[in-house]
Amino acid sequence: MPRPEAVIFDIGNVLIEWQPERFYDTVMPVEDRERLFATVDLHGMNDAVDRGADFRETIYATAAAYPDFAEHIRMWHDRWLEMARPAIDRSVRLLRALRARGVPVFALTNFGIGSFEIAETEYDFLSEFDRRYISGHMGVIKPEPEIYAMVEADCGIAPDRLLFTDDRADNIAAARARGWRAHRFEGAAGWAAELVAHGLLTEEDAA
Repeated sequence: MPRPEAVIFDIGNVLIEWQPERFYDTVMPVEDRERLFATVDLHGMNDAVDRGADFRETIYATAAAYPDFAEHIRMWHDRWLEMARPAIDRSVRLLRALRARGVPVFALTNFGIGSFEIAETEYDFLSEFDRRYISGHMGVIKPEPEIYAMVEADCGIAPDRLLFTDDRADNIAAARARGWRAHRFEGAAGWAAELVAHGLLTEEDAA
């Protein structure tokens, strides 16, 4: 099988940990956090941001609709960086090792316009991709087939020459349905082994 021509990274839980529930468990009792997430569709709110809705306005409007939880909902905006951390260091090293080898590296991520701008201030490696496909700018999110089609049309690389990693099974399934090679990210060690198996990195590069 020919070597992939480009490697595509998801960002959340591949390059940067994204665990909102973990953050909320540090600022409120667990039972209150469970009630918050059961009452308010915070992940649905975030999906709207990832589709391009205004970051602050969307979250503050949700807070206004749930006054009992308003203070904590606003934290999704006001303390967002505390939810989106830390970087997954070995994954960042793999990204940089691929680029050092001359392998084109892209990002394909569900990420809002405003939240991505904040992330860029904290994580310098977000500027190091050859191409960045940010859902907030594209108006569509994974695992919808349109977003994968948009990547293919823009980069001009055949689907079976793209190698993609993502932590979500539904996003991986959608990529495979279009003919992409795809690896479910469950840790940087497994992803490193996948890159070595495809001949993109040596064992030393991937350490």
